[in-house]
Amino acid sequence: MENNWQDNPKLAGMDRSKLDMLQQMAQQGAGKSPADLLPFIMNAASQGKNAGLNFNNNEINTIIEVLKMGKSPQERAKLDKVVNLMKMMR
Repeated sequence: MENNWQDNPKLAGMDRSKLDMLQQMAQQGAGKSPADLLPFIMNAASQGKNAGLNFNNNEINTIIEVLKMGKSPQERAKLDKVVNLMKMMR
């Protein structure tokens, strides 16, 4: 993931502490397999919630949209699969 993803205009209104948490997640999650990605994201979401960082649906959808930018169709499909699994677990 590029380091300048935080500068994407679609994320302009998001709180800086949320963006910082996402940057940390991106660094820690780089190179994880799709099988390892779901538990990693679930753990990170739990840690964020414990820290008082709650993302609304619009923020989550925007983050996913930004994450998909510049990805291959296969990578986007994997991300969609992880997102759908997370939605089913809620």
